[in-house]
Amino acid sequence: MGTAARTPEGAVEVAPGVHWIGAFDPDLRIFDIILRTANGTSYHAYAVRGSGGVAVIDTVKEEFADEFFRRLESVASYDEIRVIVLNHLEPDHTGALPELLRRAPQARLYISTRARSMLKGLLGGDSLTYTAVTTGDSLSLGDRNLQFLQTPYLHWPDTQCTYLPEAGILFSGDLFGCHFCDRRLFDDVVGDFRFSFDYYYAHIMRPFGAYVREALALIDPLPIRLIAPAHGPVLRGEPRRHLERYRVLSAPSRYGGQEPTLLVFYISAYGNTRHMAEAVAAGAESAGGVRVSLYDLEGSEVAPFVDLIEGADGIVIGSPTINGDAVKPVWDLLSSLAVVGVRGKLGAAFGSFGWSGEAVAMIEDRLRGLKLRVPVKGVRAKLVPTADELAECTALGEAMAQHLTGRNEAKSIDMAALA
Repeated sequence: MGTAARTPEGAVEVAPGVHWIGAFDPDLRIFDIILRTANGTSYHAYAVRGSGGVAVIDTVKEEFADEFFRRLESVASYDEIRVIVLNHLEPDHTGALPELLRRAPQARLYISTRARSMLKGLLGGDSLTYTAVTTGDSLSLGDRNLQFLQTPYLHWPDTQCTYLPEAGILFSGDLFGCHFCDRRLFDDVVGDFRFSFDYYYAHIMRPFGAYVREALALIDPLPIRLIAPAHGPVLRGEPRRHLERYRVLSAPSRYGGQEPTLLVFYISAYGNTRHMAEAVAAGAESAGGVRVSLYDLEGSEVAPFVDLIEGADGIVIGSPTINGDAVKPVWDLLSSLAVVGVRGKLGAAFGSFGWSGEAVAMIEDRLRGLKLRVPVKGVRAKLVPTADELAECTALGEAMAQHLTGRNEAKSIDMAALA
């Protein structure tokens, strides 16, 4: 397809009566602290014209508001704007909203039902009037309609998509986006952005794979000619190819077979924590019904383990205590788990120590902070583990296997002892 029609101010017609009115940020190199951007990013907003007025879908980061308003003014007057839709309340989507409301006071604001509690904190929402919408709700622009799809946690609780059925356009918010700045705008004419697309998914959407699959189920039945995300190329070439890529990326990652999987990680200064790790793994293996893997963190990259953990059912982590802390490779592994869905998995800890032995409790706290369940108390051994302490490690592995297979004995509580 050729380049789209542009006004002198740079608005881009993405479909008849639908214009891109966003901004480019080519010099950005780090987004939200954690994402690297090799060639910057873009902030997308759109103007949709119907016979009953104009809708503005999202705005831009505040520093780029002047560009946004110049482009908006090139395709609509402020008194025509009847609707403002926010698919997501994060500042890079809402930075120009206060000024837009001042210039178009008659416009009605539409947000997802889950965004209501966030409005005050992000935008000082006490004085804002709005309509909260959810899946199945729609509004009329005369000869055109906007339909709403609630797609929470992609990647904030408030996120939604907006669909324009008459044109087959999905305004998808952060979904199907990426940090890739190219002024040619459309996927079929920009440079190769596949790495940026997958990288964005891995760092933004991956922890919410179950919600991605729910969103795909909502979107799949829709006739889609174009996907208009909040960042990166506008997807008009083969929009369903990007849905299929999300389907692949969000598929549950599991090792072959039906057995639950337990991963035992360790790092050992003098071999003591290693012996404990071997006992944990042997105990889990002896319990049966669980596929057990044992890994030494010292000689390995963290990244491949993140993929393994995403597909596993439980993890056990062993670390010595050095200077009152677990060692750095353990923290590197745990911090990497923020990008995968680990909520509800089982976790446990163990380790040898010389003086104080804080590492085990610290690892357990971090596992709980990541929303793993920690059903078995960790094992600590001072210096060289004794036979009894190794037996505790074996019992830890057995107990984890029993929890993973649902064979753990229900605990009975003596109510008299609690009195």
